[in-house]
Amino acid sequence: MRKTITFFCSFLFFCSLAWSQEGIPVYFDYLSDNYYLLHPSMAGIGEGGKIRLTARKQWFNVDEAPSLQTINAHYRIPQTSSGVGAILFNDANGYHSQTGVKLTYAHHLQLGPEVRILNQLSFGMSAGFIQSSLDETEFRSVIPDPVISGARNSVGYFNVDFGMSYNYMEFYAHFSVLNALGSGRDLYTAIEFDNLRRYLLSAGYVFGRSEWRVEPSVLLQLTEFTEEKTVDFNVKVYRDVSFGTVWGGLSYRRSFDGAQFLVDGSFGEQRLQLFTPIVGLNYKNFMFAYTYSYQSGDIRLDNGGFHQITLGYQFGQVDRGAKYDCYCPAANY
Repeated sequence: MRKTITFFCSFLFFCSLAWSQEGIPVYFDYLSDNYYLLHPSMAGIGEGGKIRLTARKQWFNVDEAPSLQTINAHYRIPQTSSGVGAILFNDANGYHSQTGVKLTYAHHLQLGPEVRILNQLSFGMSAGFIQSSLDETEFRSVIPDPVISGARNSVGYFNVDFGMSYNYMEFYAHFSVLNALGSGRDLYTAIEFDNLRRYLLSAGYVFGRSEWRVEPSVLLQLTEFTEEKTVDFNVKVYRDVSFGTVWGGLSYRRSFDGAQFLVDGSFGEQRLQLFTPIVGLNYKNFMFAYTYSYQSGDIRLDNGGFHQITLGYQFGQVDRGAKYDCYCPAANY
């Protein structure tokens, strides 16, 4: 019995690290040229705009498994230093679900006189409304539990995100504070977490100016209330072909925090580890990407992985990606 309880608690810990995030969960879609989903300062980073549609599903053979859908668009207002954007999302995980919308304004400062040189400092803010729901209608207990209402509980709240970015040719760096107001939903009777603030720091560089290019990058995450910390190490490879650009990459996510478990009288510790290959294709103004995440370790709910598809469209570029003299996908498309 003790082994079972310890195993269950450990499993819940890893679930909380992987996907129990209020607001849009931080998965790996940012690697498909979708940094605006994480950093409001990337709204309208280049000429014209972008649209990204994502759909993510975990454990196809598990009922009520987590799923996420997002659609976002951002646009550089012509002849200005301003960018605007909007994000819609729906996130479901078992009996809990959340839907939300975010509206973004970003301001971009060109730091050099040469317009062909990308040297830009950006600031952005998103204001969002999130509706969280908990369905307790299927909860059953032989002995009545005052904590369980047996109803569908729903609550909405506002929050804001802040961010800044620096792009210099092939180099980029971003810092964002998500749910900056801290306070959020009051949904559960038993316990509430009144600090939803998260910090994101990422950086990367694109090496190579031929038909082959390599882009290493890193993303750090910190959740303030639980002090959970994770790091992503990423690498992408681009290859120009006659009809566009094909690319692929690999991401490795590791948590700094571990959970102890008991097996056959011996204690062990396991940290969250996710391996995520990603492949993509850019054809004219369209983009397609597929992402697969696999969790390693002995403690897993299922052997299956997490699948995600991203569709994208670029619009409004006058010279079709030749504005800056660099291989900078976020700004040059």
